Order: sequence, then C-alpha cells, then structure tokens
Amino acid sequence: MLKVGLTGGIGAGKSEVSRLLVGHGAVLIDADRIAREVVAPGTPGLAAVAEAFGPEALAADGSLDRPKLGSIVFADPERLAVLNSIVHPLVGVRSRELESGAAADAVVVHDVPLLAENGLARLYDVVVVVDAAPGTQLDRLTRLRGMTEDDARARMAAQATREKRLEIADIVIDNDVPLEALRERVGEVWADLVRRAQEAGASERNASSK
Repeated sequence: MLKVGLTGGIGAGKSEVSRLLVGHGAVLIDADRIAREVVAPGTPGLAAVAEAFGPEALAADGSLDRPKLGSIVFADPERLAVLNSIVHPLVGVRSRELESGAAADAVVVHDVPLLAENGLARLYDVVVVVDAAPGTQLDRLTRLRGMTEDDARARMAAQATREKRLEIADIVIDNDVPLEALRERVGEVWADLVRRAQEAGASERNASSK
C-alpha cells in the first residue's frame, strides 16, 4: 500500500485532482467528507462543537450551521484551533479505519486540506501538493463558490502559506493551467505513484522473505 497525502490551498483545485486520481484507480479517503460525517446530527462530535461554540453554531433543525461556524472560526485563529481540536482526532480515527480496508497493493490518497498546517507530512509515503497562485484561488472562491472577497481572503489567510505547502511536497501539480493540461499532469503523477507502490511492495516482499 502506498499512502499519499494530497493537499492544496482552498480554491487550488484539489477536489478536481482527487476526482481524476480516483478515475485512474486511487482509493480516496476524503478528510472533508469525513469531517462532515463526524459532526452529523446525533454524533458526539456535534455535541462537542455545540458545547464549545454555543447554540449559534447550530441551524434550526439541530444540524451544524456551517456558514455561521465558518464565519466565526476563520476570522479568529484561537476559535479555529478549538474547532480543529474537536474535529481532527475524530477524522483521524475514521481515516485509519477506512485505510485498513484497502487492498495491500492499493494507492490510497488521503485528501487532507490542512496537511501542512497540522504537520502531517510524516504520516504519508508521498505528499502531493496542488498549487495555484493566490490570485487564482481568490478568483475561484469569489466567482465559482460565491464567497465575498473578505471571506475568501480570511479563509486563505487561515491556511498555510503557499511556500509552506511547497516545502513539504514530494510532487507538485500546477493547477494554473487549462483542464486538459491538468488531466495530462495527473496522468503522469498517477504513473509515478503506481511505480512507487510497486517498488514499495517489492521491498516489503523481499524483507519478509529474509
């Protein structure tokens, strides 16, 4: 099994890259999706968030009010740290459960938005960073996601710098390119990951035979 950490700044296009990798055969473990699961109605995670942030963090139906909570935490690093201290351990447990169910020869891609911020690079055999210029990120967030410019900038500022993400990268995917060029680059990266997985598997077999 090859464990790949996939990350990138908000609006860099990481979700599109993960979708393309799945199309090639990757097993995807999406931290954002798991983060939503662990604070679903009725979960201990949601109860902990409500206790920490009060009833204003909840919608009328008792579910998490994501836009409201986002507006709170992305403007306040201390409150963001509180939220992360609740959610991240739960995401880690669930991610390990899903990884344990993958085949021994799988390329398992962990889509982790805050990989650099939380110092998680050591957990993966390979770190892939999807890179885009800050101006590109801002344009995508305002034009495609409908964020205000202030909200988009606050969310970008709450993440690691572009330079910090690139420092931990084993492989960089430039996403300041047309979609067809991105598809071609992801295909090249997939071939590299498969080669690494095969080499890792051969090394494990050799070690076990001694």
